[in-house]
Amino acid sequence: MKSIKIPNVLKKMYIFFEQSNYQAYLVGGAVRDILQGKNVSDWDVATDATPEQISILFNRVIPTGIAHGTVTVLFMGHKIEVTTFRKEYGYTDGRHPDKIEFGKDLKADLSRRDFTMNAIAASLKDGTLVDPFNGQNDIKSKIIRTVGNPNLRFSEDGLRPVRAVRFAAQLNFTIEENTLKAIPYALDKTATISVERFHDEFIKLLSAEKPSQGLILMEKTGILNLFLAELVQCRNIKQTDCRGIHKFDVLDHLFFACDGAPKEKINVRLAALFHDIGKPVAKRIEQRNGQQIITFYNHEFRSEEICHKIMTRLRFPKNQIEYVCHLVKNHMFHYESNWSDAAVRRFLVRVTPEALEDLFDLRIADVYGMTATAPILKEGPWVANLLELKDRIQYIIEKNTALCLKDLAINGKDLIQIGISPGKQIGQILMHLMETVLDDPECNTRDRLLEIAKKLNQNQISCK
Repeated sequence: MKSIKIPNVLKKMYIFFEQSNYQAYLVGGAVRDILQGKNVSDWDVATDATPEQISILFNRVIPTGIAHGTVTVLFMGHKIEVTTFRKEYGYTDGRHPDKIEFGKDLKADLSRRDFTMNAIAASLKDGTLVDPFNGQNDIKSKIIRTVGNPNLRFSEDGLRPVRAVRFAAQLNFTIEENTLKAIPYALDKTATISVERFHDEFIKLLSAEKPSQGLILMEKTGILNLFLAELVQCRNIKQTDCRGIHKFDVLDHLFFACDGAPKEKINVRLAALFHDIGKPVAKRIEQRNGQQIITFYNHEFRSEEICHKIMTRLRFPKNQIEYVCHLVKNHMFHYESNWSDAAVRRFLVRVTPEALEDLFDLRIADVYGMTATAPILKEGPWVANLLELKDRIQYIIEKNTALCLKDLAINGKDLIQIGISPGKQIGQILMHLMETVLDDPECNTRDRLLEIAKKLNQNQISCK
């Protein structure tokens, strides 16, 4: 292809460059995505104008990375990153160039980029493509290849190997052989990148159609051991015994369970990836009727601990860590039709209504991870049980059943008014009343609860 269609906003932007005799090109991922037929609204522009000259051309310019030649231009309601053509020299810290030299040569600017698919430029004037490293061919062939020597490219920025495996998953591309072979030799440099930079790439990888593609590459190249060593410990942890429940070892099961979680639900994908990560430490082998049975009793609690440790280390927000760990801890529910209504209510209190749909999605992902095959959602006893549980929960929710202390017909102030002294006993009595209402929702009336509370206080019943 010799040219692509340039968005009208960028064509209008180009007028300002042209009037002052500056070059301007659309570059990077936007060009790659357009060549793949995707809609693009995040644009990066490269120009021979310096940051100071760009600031004169446009009214609203933010100096977002001016030391490296980058500014953000606010134009027609869009934020457009504009970077001056440059050459870079030396990368002592494995991320930033030691020296930057602004220039007028577009090809020299493209030569410093990471992969050939990202080293294509399109003129803002008419969309004419400049492709000195045959990036279009690699895009057509779905190949990730570094610009020039892969060892050199990876030594410049330790994040590039991580980006390579992320792109492989995100774009469903294959990493070119020499590029792939160079990644293990760059691990010392990759180990120095900030946790935040890895975190961002990790989330993008998990948002791919099949995250397992990138996760497997991370394991193969050694990147996984750098940042998620706990997952590596799950390799070769056998789960298959005479019962034939599992097809894969724990690590492959986790990878494929991640694939089976909804793409748009990053918290469920995180939970799917970590839900069995405690199995290596929980594994036991029992002898039953002359056969070996593999067990992982209470692995969900060990998995929750490890998940919390990993997500804290990777700087996830506290509320997100708590939510994902909540899913991991509760993923091992086993509903049966003989559950009483009180048991269903207690289950709902334990898992919380807000997490219910995500927990069901995690259960489906868990089943997917057993065979790497989408479960038939209308067949099988486990599906029937899941649907029955959902129906029973919906019935309870529709009845406005009390599921937490604030749903009780009385509160602590009511207890004080009937003569119960403020303090620990009030909290104990309220918890006892909550248990009573879970057993029998009809008890949730002011008169009945006050009656029970008086008896509890008289008998000094403790709810420890």
